[in-house]
Amino acid sequence: MAYVINDDCVACGSCIDECPVEAISEGKIYLINPQLCTDCGSCAAVCPSEAIHPAAV
Repeated sequence: MAYVINDDCVACGSCIDECPVEAISEGKIYLINPQLCTDCGSCAAVCPSEAIHPAAV
């Protein structure tokens, strides 16, 4: 199950540097490519706005 970034994202960039598979792309809010995400949770652990969560099934 991939992680997703919600509207609480402040586009700080912390998650991009933490993602080991480069699944996160920049934008108004950042986006996680579900095809690349390995569900490691590294991005969620460093998100200061707690905007990253496991995707709903």
